[in-house]
Amino acid sequence: MSLKDQITEDMKTAMRAKDSARLLTIRGLLAALKQKEVDERVVLDDAAVIAIIDKLIKQRRDSITQFTAGNRPDLVEKETAELGVLETYLPQRLSADEVAAEVAKIVASLGASGPGDMGKVMGAVKTALAGKADMGAVSAAVKQALSR
Repeated sequence: MSLKDQITEDMKTAMRAKDSARLLTIRGLLAALKQKEVDERVVLDDAAVIAIIDKLIKQRRDSITQFTAGNRPDLVEKETAELGVLETYLPQRLSADEVAAEVAKIVASLGASGPGDMGKVMGAVKTALAGKADMGAVSAAVKQALSR
């Protein structure tokens, strides 16, 4: 079963359970997926679905930061709940050590050295680690590897 099918089934389950908070989050996710499919006239594969989920998670984290700064605990709680639902659809994330090891392998295979090769390395790393690691942590690992 594809990830998109799993999300649709979870929506049906949330409807039956009358879990309105979870249902709202899943419907928003499905709307984002459908919008991408309509805009680009494609059928999304699991990697594209994970990329969209990552984008939505980043938006939730940014919102939590802003709502915390604005002293809005009610909205922080709502966004945190949505974040929890979205994170259930991501594959197991790599640890910092695993990310560093993968980045080191890619840097070695490309023969990259120095900060000038950052773009080339990030392009390869993004395809290799898409959905498996937080890209902020990956970027830091690439900078660390290229500064040696």
